[in-house]
Amino acid sequence: MGTWNSRGLRGSTLEDLINHTNEWYREKGLALIQKIPTPITPVRIDKEKRHITLAYFDKISTVDYIGAVQGIPVCFDAKECASITFPLQNIHEHQVEFMRQFEQQEGISFLLIYYTEEQKLYYMRFEELEYFWNRGKNGGRKSFRMEELNPDFFLQLNRLSRIPYLDYLQKDLDIRDT
Repeated sequence: MGTWNSRGLRGSTLEDLINHTNEWYREKGLALIQKIPTPITPVRIDKEKRHITLAYFDKISTVDYIGAVQGIPVCFDAKECASITFPLQNIHEHQVEFMRQFEQQEGISFLLIYYTEEQKLYYMRFEELEYFWNRGKNGGRKSFRMEELNPDFFLQLNRLSRIPYLDYLQKDLDIRDT
């Protein structure tokens, strides 16, 4: 398992770190978050290597992760971006709609965005995502820049191989309570 350090993600992917974090949160009794597998149908399989070499998606997936944090329903998606401008086309309309409906059911939805070049990770509240999404739908920019984001929601990373997103979920909840 790779670790976070001052030079970013090394030897691991964002998904691996989130999965590791979720396991740690589960072991500590803080949260139960599951990775939602994308349903696929294999078309071609390399029998020697036992790998799927061609497949198609069975249906549209929703978000990457779903679960509960001490009684609060939570769903989120993980995204990576190679530049300081995040194109909204990296988020699908059905994902935004699922997150909106999840919020209407009193759940918490968010994105974790890793800016690979900047080596920064951002917790994007659903309210913020919805603002940028609606701006793009109404003829505005179909992307957002890092400088448009709330500086309080860039995750403070440590040298452990965990992402402290529950700290930012708490900030999100605090804002909703005001």
